[in-house]
Amino acid sequence: MSAELETLADAVLLPGFVGVTPPDWLRARVAGGLGGVVLFGRNIDTPAQLAELTGALHAERPGLLIGTDEEGGDVTRLDMATGSPVPSPLALGAVDDTALTRSVHEATGRRLAAAGVTLNLAPIADVNTNPDNPVIGVRSFGPDPELAARHVAAAVTGLQDAGVVACAKHFPGHGDTAVDSHLGLPTVRGDLTAALLPFRAAVDAGVRAVMTGHLLVPAYDPRLPATVSPALIDGLLRGELGYQGVVISDALEMAGIAGTVGIAEGAVLALLAGVDALCIGGGLADEAIVTELRDAIVAAVRAGRLPAETLAAAAERVAAAGNWALGATTATGDPYPAAAAIGLAAARLAITATGPVRLPAGAAPALVELHPEPNIAVGVTAWGLAAALPAALPGTEVHQLGPDDKVPDLPADQPLVVVTRDAARVDWQRALLADLLDRRPDAIVVEMGLPGPPPPAAGYLVTHGAAAASTQAAVEALTGTTA
Repeated sequence: MSAELETLADAVLLPGFVGVTPPDWLRARVAGGLGGVVLFGRNIDTPAQLAELTGALHAERPGLLIGTDEEGGDVTRLDMATGSPVPSPLALGAVDDTALTRSVHEATGRRLAAAGVTLNLAPIADVNTNPDNPVIGVRSFGPDPELAARHVAAAVTGLQDAGVVACAKHFPGHGDTAVDSHLGLPTVRGDLTAALLPFRAAVDAGVRAVMTGHLLVPAYDPRLPATVSPALIDGLLRGELGYQGVVISDALEMAGIAGTVGIAEGAVLALLAGVDALCIGGGLADEAIVTELRDAIVAAVRAGRLPAETLAAAAERVAAAGNWALGATTATGDPYPAAAAIGLAAARLAITATGPVRLPAGAAPALVELHPEPNIAVGVTAWGLAAALPAALPGTEVHQLGPDDKVPDLPADQPLVVVTRDAARVDWQRALLADLLDRRPDAIVVEMGLPGPPPPAAGYLVTHGAAAASTQAAVEALTGTTA
């Protein structure tokens, strides 16, 4: 009975690991029935390497769930070194063409399927109604719940048409918060009915996975974060929304759980609340944490706290998701060119401009980029114009500034381009931008994050995200050329 119970406990765990090849401990746990794994940027180097990695894991057990965060745009794991070839959800929301959103996500799904990834921890179903939100921003389709809902449904359809399990997150909505759940426990206020619209749309579209948010929702549970709240998971998600697929927790080492109920206790409480699969491994990525969580689950069953039937049902739902992906359509050939083509087309459509944004013909500008610290969800991913604009306009003078830097001396006879990322909500960027525009009101400002009111610049170009596709679209708008 002990070995059987340990196997069931392993079957609800989705850990991470370090390295570009699966360590021996992970292969053994997979062969023994581990529910799945989550891949991070540290695990992905090249398409061939990723396919080899996933192939090795699937060889241990074909129905294994292999997941990653490939939201498109700013959050990418496949393309951290170069930037995503498809634009952010906010860019797709700005275009507001659901057929395009579906096609972009199908193209992304085909890339994942070709690489052996069977679970995409996307799309974001959060409605970014709080402009001061430090972690959602351009990852959301926008601040309009109905717009977000129709694009979430389109994204789910596209991913699952490609044979990849889609996962709507972060239930019941991380958009109207001002705290990052990686760092603390956000409280959700505002119109929860509106915030739930994208999740309802995802359920109606047949989404096969939903990820919980580590969020306090006083309207439903004033005490427990959503991930460990029966009122929110069994009550709202399973009961009111009628969702019957696999429920996945956000990473348990995030402060919203680790700093409140604790990681091991959080695993048990999440299962009691109705969660099926437990993510761990963004920061804690060795066998010890997997064993700790397994042992906590086993102890809870033996103590009578966690019914064995509840654990078995969770393991069955995790296995069902993996088996569905195993039998779904597999991409053939190289799916990257198709993704890049539709991604660039979408990024071009998403560009908006206020005032003149085209540089004088043949003029090499001075380029000043304001670089904020990346948030944890995004990670260190290539972005900005510092490489692409000089490639298009040789002689471009580049300055990259952080929060402690001062505005350099800039030649008055060169056009000036200033690149920002969330300047409307980041104080130091706003201050530096004001200083730059006091000196050079003729500058063109390129906002590659969440846009705010147009600054007092000669031209204001908004990309709605910092993907490689959006970079290319911005360079085209500045230079009047196309790739």
